[in-house]
Amino acid sequence: MEQPGERSPAPGPLRLVQDLVNTVDLEGGTEELGTPEALAAWAGERGVRGPGFDAGGLADVLVLREALRDVCQAHTGVDVPPGTLEALAALLERAPLRLAVDAEGGAAVRPAAGLTGPAALTAAVAAAVAAAVADGTWARLKACAADTCRWVYYDRSPSGRSRWCTMAICGSRAKMRAYRSRTR
Repeated sequence: MEQPGERSPAPGPLRLVQDLVNTVDLEGGTEELGTPEALAAWAGERGVRGPGFDAGGLADVLVLREALRDVCQAHTGVDVPPGTLEALAALLERAPLRLAVDAEGGAAVRPAAGLTGPAALTAAVAAAVAAAVADGTWARLKACAADTCRWVYYDRSPSGRSRWCTMAICGSRAKMRAYRSRTR
């Protein structure tokens, strides 16, 4: 998926989270997950298959997507709405994870065995977030501060204080609005 401002996509497992949240272009109005079939195809391309990709599963994934967008926006200093946290908690309860330890003593969080469909996708997302928290990259996955955009991007700036998906578009618009309000 092409990133605005020629940004590089999120590293490793965070790419799944970024790709999921960016399945809708809020400004352009395009929706990749408009039907259960589209969701099943999208998830299948990412190795998540099985029953459950029906209308109810689609509704759950869309709630997950927007909750993740809110959480990524919190990485720019905005609080996550309480309703979002409750919805996310309910989805995560249906997508359990387990700790897997390998022969070398390494450990990783993995989706529990037997999950399919939206629950498997939610667990894969949760495992990606857990890995990103552990390696310190989670807070750099951010949603653009522009209300009309909210595209999720990976902040590679040295200070980690980027607020817009691209300075050339959303950042420029915000700075121009601020300038106009100051000069009125």
